[in-house]
Amino acid sequence: MEEFHKVRRLPPYVFEQVNRLKASARSRGADIIDLGMGNPDLPTPKAIVDKLCEVVRDPRTHRYSSSRGIPGLRRAQAAYYQRRFGVKLNPDTQVVATLGSKEGFANMAQAITAPGDVILCPNPTYPIHAFGFIMSGGVIRSLQVEPDDGFIPALERGVRHSIPKPLALILNYPSNPTALVASLDFYKDVVAFAKKNDIIILSDLAYSEIYFDGNPPPSVLQVPGAIDVCVEFTSMSKTFSMPGWRMGFAVGNERLIAALTRVKSYLDYGAFTPIQVAAAHALNGDGADIAEVREVYLKRRDVMVDSLSRAGWTIPAPAASMFAWAPIPEQFRHLGSLEFSKLLIEHADVAVAPGVGFGEHGDDYVRVALVENEHRIRQAARNIKKFLATTAKQPNNVVPLAAHR
Repeated sequence: MEEFHKVRRLPPYVFEQVNRLKASARSRGADIIDLGMGNPDLPTPKAIVDKLCEVVRDPRTHRYSSSRGIPGLRRAQAAYYQRRFGVKLNPDTQVVATLGSKEGFANMAQAITAPGDVILCPNPTYPIHAFGFIMSGGVIRSLQVEPDDGFIPALERGVRHSIPKPLALILNYPSNPTALVASLDFYKDVVAFAKKNDIIILSDLAYSEIYFDGNPPPSVLQVPGAIDVCVEFTSMSKTFSMPGWRMGFAVGNERLIAALTRVKSYLDYGAFTPIQVAAAHALNGDGADIAEVREVYLKRRDVMVDSLSRAGWTIPAPAASMFAWAPIPEQFRHLGSLEFSKLLIEHADVAVAPGVGFGEHGDDYVRVALVENEHRIRQAARNIKKFLATTAKQPNNVVPLAAHR
């Protein structure tokens, strides 16, 4: 039977192949150290859980909630933006709660995309940035570019060679998967370009609080006048170790927020009210929980970079995010990221995310997540060291899994 139209537009999910291999290895008793999915292992802070438990005992909170977020939650997010970025937002018209930033992006794509609309999107990037628009009938023009002097020329080429003119530009800094960080000067240039060319900016700032060099990543909305063309998405998943709670936000331009709010009103009733109250409690806190989470990831980052270097695999230390974007060792680069990831599961009991899953320009890399404790990270490095040493001595004995089929 022929697949449905929207399903046909989606390629096979690369990460599912790795997930199947992980499950198969574990069924055989293998102790797989999973550094693949960006699924935080840290518990949600106790005060947030306690607030949830307190509110859930009130049966009035068991009814349908508000799709756009309860007023107290929207006010808390606006207050966070004022403290953190110096950006003033109207919680009634410029803030909407989403079921995580991923859902927010997908629903925004539905709200603003007409068939054939062109979207400028970095490559590699988090999959929903592209496929949210593809599922909505849009067309992706990939930008293989970093937040540097080459970005504006790439945008100029994208506009010049796109018919119709691009509708929107996706930004994601700190980046998933590359961990690159953008400066405020970079955002100023991009906002000026977007205004000149009448292009919407959609910024994913999910990793705004996971940074390691002492310089908090900026928001694009800090640029004067950016709110005329921008909406920014944030998430509580990483900042407060709340991935399963599914709580995020879209903030910014009133017209775009109104469009997203209207679409959401047809699709959901919002998160469970006790979750929204607990999320507001977290946002109104003193920031100590955020600092603790950041310190944990910093220690894990340093252990990962040091131990993998000792194992013979040099990777750059990420300045932010909970990921390292690791170049595939030279002797395996010809295999591509998916086959290399399979080899690590089979021969080192370590799972990583293939870079090709984030776009074809990511195929020389794998994404390594800081989601295991320091002991497990060191164990992963020891396993990889043995794998690399064995390969160096007996290269013909290491065969990609695809060859076994």
